[in-house]
Amino acid sequence: MNTENYKKQIKYDRIKKDEFFKQDFQSPIPPEEQANFRKLNYFEPDLNYRFELELEEFNKKEIVNIEDTGGNLRDFFKWGKFTFKIENNTCLLYAYKSEEGENRLFIPFKDASSGKETYGAGRYLDLYEERDKKGNKWILDFNLATNPWCAYSENYVCPLIPFENILKVKINAGEKNYK
Repeated sequence: MNTENYKKQIKYDRIKKDEFFKQDFQSPIPPEEQANFRKLNYFEPDLNYRFELELEEFNKKEIVNIEDTGGNLRDFFKWGKFTFKIENNTCLLYAYKSEEGENRLFIPFKDASSGKETYGAGRYLDLYEERDKKGNKWILDFNLATNPWCAYSENYVCPLIPFENILKVKINAGEKNYK
């Protein structure tokens, strides 16, 4: 992988997201704040937070309830888990799907930066088969970690982070606090 091209692509994608947040009618930034919106805050892209991993997919997909910020319970299939190392610490994150046939893995997580450099309620990774899967390995790239839309406006309700997806390590990658 060409590191410079990788970093350029991440930065380009971030510029496009900032443009969407500033101008699009579907932006989660409240309309009254869009005129003053400049850009989101990010950690610098770091390949140490990009992993190619096999998903340990569960044979029996358990249905779990995950509460959202509105106090509602949402059903998710606990699809599998990823195991990886950060600074010699073994980490585990569970991946979920909202429907069995969905081609997206939803990975909500908190880490030791939550509530400090990053959004206190946690961040999300969305992995799509056509984009993030190479053979039997998934690309788990924390440089693509985003805040849920409820971080920008109380008009959105977002799934909370399951206790089992709280990491003890810092993930200094992806999106930082909005304000």
